Amino acid sequence: MSSPVGVFQLGFRNWLGISLRFVQVFVMRKLRFYPAVCFLVFGSSLSWAADLEATFSEEPESWSSWSPRSEIAPEFAFDSEVGRTGEGSLRIAGRGGGSDFGSWKTVVESIEPGKLYRFEAWFRVEGVENADRSVIARLHWKSAQGRQVRPPDFVAGSERQGEWTRVEYVTDAPSDASELEIQLGLGFTASGAVWWDDVSLKRADSLDKRVVRVATVHHKARNKKSAQESLDVYLELLDRAASKRPDIICLPEGITTIGNPLSFVDVAESVPGPTTRQLGEAARRHGVYIVAGIYERAGDIVYNTAVLLNRQGELDGIYRKTHLPREEWEAGLSPGDTYPVFNTDFGKIGMLICWDIHFPEPARSMAAQGADLLLLPIWGGNDLLTRARAIENHVYLVSSSYSMRSFVVDPLGEVLSEAKDDDPIAVAEIDLDAQYFQDWLGNMKHRAWKERRPDIPVD
Repeated sequence: MSSPVGVFQLGFRNWLGISLRFVQVFVMRKLRFYPAVCFLVFGSSLSWAADLEATFSEEPESWSSWSPRSEIAPEFAFDSEVGRTGEGSLRIAGRGGGSDFGSWKTVVESIEPGKLYRFEAWFRVEGVENADRSVIARLHWKSAQGRQVRPPDFVAGSERQGEWTRVEYVTDAPSDASELEIQLGLGFTASGAVWWDDVSLKRADSLDKRVVRVATVHHKARNKKSAQESLDVYLELLDRAASKRPDIICLPEGITTIGNPLSFVDVAESVPGPTTRQLGEAARRHGVYIVAGIYERAGDIVYNTAVLLNRQGELDGIYRKTHLPREEWEAGLSPGDTYPVFNTDFGKIGMLICWDIHFPEPARSMAAQGADLLLLPIWGGNDLLTRARAIENHVYLVSSSYSMRSFVVDPLGEVLSEAKDDDPIAVAEIDLDAQYFQDWLGNMKHRAWKERRPDIPVD
């Protein structure tokens, strides 16, 4: 299904039609998008690729509607009453069946292979249950013959202003791309609607980068008599790890009970408390974040807890292990019931503990909240499942263990660095904004959230 609507063509593919349409708009209507129109009418000698900016006007002739089948095509319309800037927008609405899927689309020509481009658009929704899944902006890079040269890039929301959400994506054009098809879509909502406005495509100077140095520790304390003696082992390892100048260091689970005869309940303490104070002193002294697993007492309840200390030595967050194995129930521990994420000066992080990694929900929930990096204090477990949590959520993951691999894993599940018995500290430099493209799939960081089905009950 393809029905053109609108004011003018992107690029300079139809100069005569644009000029005539400009006169019609000026005479018939109040001219409200004159900067863009004037650029097109009077700027034809400018290079489209050198100063690339695609935008649409009050009635965007360059956009057409598309759906794979007419039976599931949603309703398409230009809505002159709704717009982020008051100039109207492209609207798509479900027809009530829940299976509708379709997009507005346009083609931008004169793409330069290998150059960086920044795409941006704003959307507003009404009656959409899950915008992460239903609101779909995609970039299709194509050759001059119209052949797809890379799986589509999916674009995610990055900023909210009132009722409008901005989506943005910066990437390089594939080496064999010469044009770009932009799709702004809606799907899988019974009667919800989306409005698209302020669409642009510009050349970018550089890819965004957030480079972080992460460290993990692999060591099992032995022959200790007290919680403090066990803790001292890891405080010394923190000093050694800090000499490698990481931004964040991950320690294992239960560092105050490993290697000594005391039970989980015996070593449990308040948080903040003595252990977080000593960890905080190390964090402040070295200017690093620290994640560690300890046992927390809150009144009569004892939790298996991961703590986050910031660079100033302050307690920035706690996570209470939600998935307890039978052995911990029988030892008197209680489960937590939330999946928090925490802001750092380099991005959002989540913390998991040991048995949590055997279940998809904790990592998925934290990634859905925007966590870029998951840190896993763990006694021992399945390293394949650990890598799977990174792959399925397209996040970095750092584990610190006694009897499993202590490693740094990238969003494709590849091990970047590993600490071992004879070399107990490993450091890796990661870029939280790096783009990982998988064969046949493309960049899964945003795509995965469009294809998940959180609406289907699992129990």
